[in-house]
Amino acid sequence: MTVLSIFRDCLDALLHPSARYDALTRARHRAFMAPRLLGSLAAFAAFPVYLAMRGAPTAIEVAAFAWLIAPILLSWFLSRTGRYEGAHVLSSLALAGLVVTIAMGTGGIESFAAIWLVVVPLEAALSASRRVVAFASALALACTSLLIVLGYLQMLPAPEADTALRAVFMGFGVASATLYAAGLAFGAESLARTSVALLYVEEDRYRLLARNMSDVISRHRRNGVVQFISPAAETMLGTPVPRLLGHGLFDRVHVADRPAYLTALSDAARGGEARSVEFRLRRDAPRGRERAQNAQVDFVWVEMRCRPLEQTLETTSSEAEVVAVMRDVTDRKNQEQALDLARTAAEQADAAKTRFLATMSHELRTPLNAIIGFSEMIVQEDALMLDAARRKDYAQLINDSGQHLLSVVNGILDMSKMESGNFEISPEPFAPRAALINCCSLLALKARESGIDLATRIPEDLPVMTGDLRAFKQIALNLVSNAIKFTERGGKVTVSAGVEASRLVLRVTDTGVGITADDLKRIGDPFFQAGKTYQRRHEGTGLGLSIVKSLVGLHAGELTVQSKIDEGTTVTVALPLAFMPPAKEPSSNIATLSPALRSAIPDQAHQVKKSA
Repeated sequence: MTVLSIFRDCLDALLHPSARYDALTRARHRAFMAPRLLGSLAAFAAFPVYLAMRGAPTAIEVAAFAWLIAPILLSWFLSRTGRYEGAHVLSSLALAGLVVTIAMGTGGIESFAAIWLVVVPLEAALSASRRVVAFASALALACTSLLIVLGYLQMLPAPEADTALRAVFMGFGVASATLYAAGLAFGAESLARTSVALLYVEEDRYRLLARNMSDVISRHRRNGVVQFISPAAETMLGTPVPRLLGHGLFDRVHVADRPAYLTALSDAARGGEARSVEFRLRRDAPRGRERAQNAQVDFVWVEMRCRPLEQTLETTSSEAEVVAVMRDVTDRKNQEQALDLARTAAEQADAAKTRFLATMSHELRTPLNAIIGFSEMIVQEDALMLDAARRKDYAQLINDSGQHLLSVVNGILDMSKMESGNFEISPEPFAPRAALINCCSLLALKARESGIDLATRIPEDLPVMTGDLRAFKQIALNLVSNAIKFTERGGKVTVSAGVEASRLVLRVTDTGVGITADDLKRIGDPFFQAGKTYQRRHEGTGLGLSIVKSLVGLHAGELTVQSKIDEGTTVTVALPLAFMPPAKEPSSNIATLSPALRSAIPDQAHQVKKSA
């Protein structure tokens, strides 16, 4: 263990507790205490040499040497209170008082000690306080002025007559002041080196945090201008950090989110409280991969927490600033959207099940009641004395009810096959004009009985198309039947067809009640019927358009519906003229059905169709 380390340990033991845990403060306290303790000890050690050269000291000289105990008292003051600036003020007073005392007894302003007044502000510079330096400079000038005035008024003793001795003392004064000033310079350099080293350590620490944090740290003005942003932004947004400075980050905020982004920064700067906001930022494509011309712009969801920046001497400015931490929350947003979609799907499935039960309770109960009622009447024909004509009518009603039940079950089974992917399409060449005329002929009687004009506009030169003839007829029958059902007496239904590009376009237009805009969005959903359930005036399961939509989809076609309330509806179906079904994997798993069909289709439905 060296003498230097022992002396440093002794100094550390004298440090105030407030200075033991901060490296720069600890170095400053050491720099204050070490030269004063060493200087006092050196002065006491030189006192005998001074006596040998000078002889018997005067009262003033004794007082001057006694004054050298002041640096020890100053060190004790700093050790007990930790008041660094206050210790420097007392040190300036002590040094100036000592210099003035010696100078007053050795020739005034011409004394060898007067040069030490220059050291007073130099010593105060180590305090790193402008107030202390200004006080020390004013004190040195005041002492200099005092010595000049006293010398001018001849109130001080004459300088040393012995020129040689006077030169020795003058040399001693200059040399000692120079050495002390050099010590102060070395101390200042040591403090500066310590400060720079600590600054580098802090910068390395913050740089390490900034580079390895996944969150982005940024510094903003209240108007959104970015003054600093951490390197993590390059990973998040795929762009170099310099491009995000200034208004670069704001230009990437989604247009719809910019008001919320600026409001959060402004509120944080003005209100003094932390703010949180979520917004979207545009992310560049990865390097080496150019985005296609019509490709969708990639945005990431970001959560930003911002708070006002604490003002310090180095950061004081006329405009309040904000420090923000941004985090990529795209995965969380995707999960929330997935949950919303799942919740919506579950609600739609529950509503479909409710619609199914409400529809089936009517569509099945009514014909079943007719079958049971009329069959009981036939069984009791003797008691009721039914004639042959009446029995025939009852049998016909029973047959009609059974046919209606069969059509309902067939519709449900066809819909289930389409949703499960088991509906087989058998494409073949056929003439669409003949198929459409046949379907209109089948429904012409129903239209006449309802007082509706059924018109056809089908050109004779329609080309032959390739597709499933049975599915095509079912599409036409369902569309025309729906149009007749929802058209009031005296209305008109028009069936037209034509070729556009490589597709056959079929349009069914009616002058019926029309469909509301809200219901148009749900047209084609299984068991959905426009209007309230309790307002229904027409029979049906709500599967007609759903089956049409599925058959059109299986043919790689397109279905569009346009409607206005009390004006009518136009349903347009576009089918390719040459359709080839894609290869599909066989599947019979009921799990592929829609939730409504899985929960609502009775197991006996297959048996009903089989027995029928």
